[in-house]
Amino acid sequence: MLSIKSIATFLAGLSFAAAATAQSPNGTNSTAGAIYKNPHAPVEARISDLLSRMTIEDKTAQLMQGDIASWINTTTNAFNYSGLVANMETKAGQFYVGYPVPQSWISAGVKRAQEYLMKNTTLGIPAFVQTEGIHGFLIGNATIFNSPIAYACSFDPELVQEMGAIIAQESLALGVNQLFAPLADLARELRYGRVEETFGEDPYLTGEIAYSYVKGLQGGKVSATVKHFVGFSNPEQGLNTGPVHGGEREMRTTWMPPFKRAIIDAGAYSIMSAYHSYDGVPAVADHHTLTEILRGEWGYKYWVTSDAGAPDRLCSAFKMCASTPIDSEKVTMYALPAGNDVEMGGGSFNFKTIPQLVESGKLDISVVDTAVSRTLRAKFEMGLFENPFEGVPANKTASLIHTPKSVKLARQLDADSIVLLENHNNVLPLKESANVAVIGPMADFMNLGDYVVYRSQYNPTNVTPLQGIRAASKGTITYAQGCERWSNDQSGFPAAIATAKAADVAVVLVGTWSRDQQELWQGLNATTGEHVDVASLNLVGAMGPLVQAIIETGKPTVVVYQSGKPISEPWISNSSAALVQQFYPSEQGGNALADVLYGAVNPNGKLSVSFPYDVGTLPIYYDYLNSGRSTDPGYISANGALNFGHQYVLGTPQPLYEFGYGKSYSTFVYSNVSLSSATASTTDTITASVSITNTSPVDGKEVVQLYVQDALSSVVVPNQQLKGFKKVLVKTGKTVDVAIELKVQDLGLWDINMKYVVEPGDFVIWMGSSSKDLRGNATLTV
Repeated sequence: MLSIKSIATFLAGLSFAAAATAQSPNGTNSTAGAIYKNPHAPVEARISDLLSRMTIEDKTAQLMQGDIASWINTTTNAFNYSGLVANMETKAGQFYVGYPVPQSWISAGVKRAQEYLMKNTTLGIPAFVQTEGIHGFLIGNATIFNSPIAYACSFDPELVQEMGAIIAQESLALGVNQLFAPLADLARELRYGRVEETFGEDPYLTGEIAYSYVKGLQGGKVSATVKHFVGFSNPEQGLNTGPVHGGEREMRTTWMPPFKRAIIDAGAYSIMSAYHSYDGVPAVADHHTLTEILRGEWGYKYWVTSDAGAPDRLCSAFKMCASTPIDSEKVTMYALPAGNDVEMGGGSFNFKTIPQLVESGKLDISVVDTAVSRTLRAKFEMGLFENPFEGVPANKTASLIHTPKSVKLARQLDADSIVLLENHNNVLPLKESANVAVIGPMADFMNLGDYVVYRSQYNPTNVTPLQGIRAASKGTITYAQGCERWSNDQSGFPAAIATAKAADVAVVLVGTWSRDQQELWQGLNATTGEHVDVASLNLVGAMGPLVQAIIETGKPTVVVYQSGKPISEPWISNSSAALVQQFYPSEQGGNALADVLYGAVNPNGKLSVSFPYDVGTLPIYYDYLNSGRSTDPGYISANGALNFGHQYVLGTPQPLYEFGYGKSYSTFVYSNVSLSSATASTTDTITASVSITNTSPVDGKEVVQLYVQDALSSVVVPNQQLKGFKKVLVKTGKTVDVAIELKVQDLGLWDINMKYVVEPGDFVIWMGSSSKDLRGNATLTV
């Protein structure tokens, strides 16, 4: 029996639907023949026509994020019609679906919402359907790829684009048409918890990987959201959302190029602004970056959303307005005219004040129309009005989500992202017949990193390192955990030592760990992830002593770092038989690791981020400005003697492992570096060429890297910059000629008047195997 409240709600729903039908039966009558409904009409005409029909309430509803939990109970899947109606009255432009629920719940909930918008509202404007996706579609049983910091180490944009296409396919199968990915932030501050979400320290590499992700995703009819615009990931003290210090030239030289590549060149349909302030101006209200540069200089036509709850920070964190309660009018007047078009959930929904601000004359309606037109432009160009829901029936999802093809790609991309740091006496690859002791807290654990769905680590299709090694081996595999990753307890050491002594070789897995989104925000222990920042880059708890104890058995010890950021334990580099870096892996991480350890895959990953000797030497990125990184090192001898230097007294500002570094089971010789022309104008594109010879008995892939040094400049510029790379297969005994194009226009700088110019003079073009291992050069005169 229905309660009085239920009956009232039901009748209200009928009344709303009846009113909508009276105005627009089946969503077509009152707008029959409308220009905006004509898919063949110019997009700008469609926008203009639709805007002219919208009330201020319609417009405001396009500028705040809704939530599927308003009409779908995420515990029982009960449908709440009145919740759907209420959500779409005020937050109809987009809604979030990133919950750990069955796929069918999301698909059905999305379909109901889109049908309601198209059939039961006056204008029939479809919504963006949103969730996360930095290394896989955030829903149970979708394919989990390795973390961004990892797949950037592949230096393989083609594989990344394939990954983006698969993520789009899986998302669209449930009707999800927008993902909050990729990041174009840079890993310039390694204490910061979200290093794992970035593509590393370098603007050029980050731009290329982000570009490829956007192309793959949007080629599959799912909108990318490039984040976090801009300069976010270098916070004071490494603390998440902290203030960022820097100037205009640094912003334009370092932070903006990867965003421009992903946003403008790749054509991203949306952008997410950031939580931080840069030089004292909050990103969510920065008119200079959001309007003058993004729209004015770059010509961006689509929309910007805030991050979750970010507008509230104008009052609560930045103290630019009253916070008890949040002064929503002030927040709106700061953010919307600056160019932040949409307010994400998680805060006070300050944009609800738009109608009264317009009515009072405080906010010009043209500002609102501009913001709304940007969201509509993306919807029209994506074809959402014609195809608002492209999900498939539940019996079809298995053919599109977590397919054998996607799992195979996850393994390949993971293996090609693993970096061989050390290989003393060529202990790797392991013999299949070797008896291997697998030891450590990361050995039988799925270390997936953040931004995966709740309890993903327990998916039955996951492959841990222990499982992968067992599958690859024909010898005896034994296992001892040794210690917990979060504890100083060494009571498990004797068993681990005995296991190592009984084997031919030990593989010890240690590192950092993150959490899935739900666990991370519950406050469970982790050493990386959003809002999980560190003061040290050393191994935590008993992990370091465990490695030492196994090395001291005298058995060859292969140490594997599974982590979301660099680890600073230089003694392990020197003491272990081999050292392997696997940034947070895919669901196939164990198989990928075994592929490298046993030689089925010749390691070909290169570091997307430099490793410091110690956290005290940060920052450690390779492209420091000229005059930086003076080096007169000191050191502590093996016997404990102190040998004093000056930069630093007992250390060095140089990296332990530099950007672009990575060993192989092959040996490559570089020769014949040349340019297609020794002189060029600013409109030219020249080609740099080099010959790569594999002098080893093993086929291998090499990442050929092109760096540029500006010999003389009118302002201080980076000492060198990556401007091109290419991964090539070189078979044993063979030579491959590698050509990399270089646009002369990309050799410019921001001069003393903050104008971008390519200055006349010489540029030294280096080709090599890393930012430090430069094998040959040629000079270009402009």
